[in-house]
Amino acid sequence: MHYKLPNKYYFIEKFDQKNIIKQKNTAIIYRNYKKKLNIKEIINIKNICKKNKLKFFLSNHIKIANKLDLDGAYIPSFNKNFRHLSYSLRKDFIFLGSAHNIKEIRIKDLQKCTLIFISSIFKKNSNFVGLYRSNILRHKTKKKVIALGGITQKNIKLLKMLKFYGFAGISYFK
Repeated sequence: MHYKLPNKYYFIEKFDQKNIIKQKNTAIIYRNYKKKLNIKEIINIKNICKKNKLKFFLSNHIKIANKLDLDGAYIPSFNKNFRHLSYSLRKDFIFLGSAHNIKEIRIKDLQKCTLIFISSIFKKNSNFVGLYRSNILRHKTKKKVIALGGITQKNIKLLKMLKFYGFAGISYFK
């Protein structure tokens, strides 16, 4: 079925070869909603990831991710459609999704996401969930759950203790 998925996920907004090469046993998720998608940039990231044996996912562009032969696609919490289920995809194509509450977790289950990112665990922003509620949400699905938001070296031990599958972030990996 699926190959083993990493337990660390690094969100990037632009191509930074030095920072990507530093990563070990980490998946890269390209997520940039501010500018138009640059296919050449995606291909460059894909090639660097392949060379360094890293998984590479594209956010919210499922057809392009499949066409470019990426490992899969990341479906953000605001994407609630199911069109991608009718696409002709490779068998090993993986969907990742993010959620902030039970309703969104149910949607990600229906969207056939293999992993669900729950955010924000530690970072107090508009979609702050917190550690206690995220642990409750983690038990509302049978999928593997990734913690997202405000991850530091100090609070990784808490995530391991609560048995999250892994963690994701931006600043942690820089």
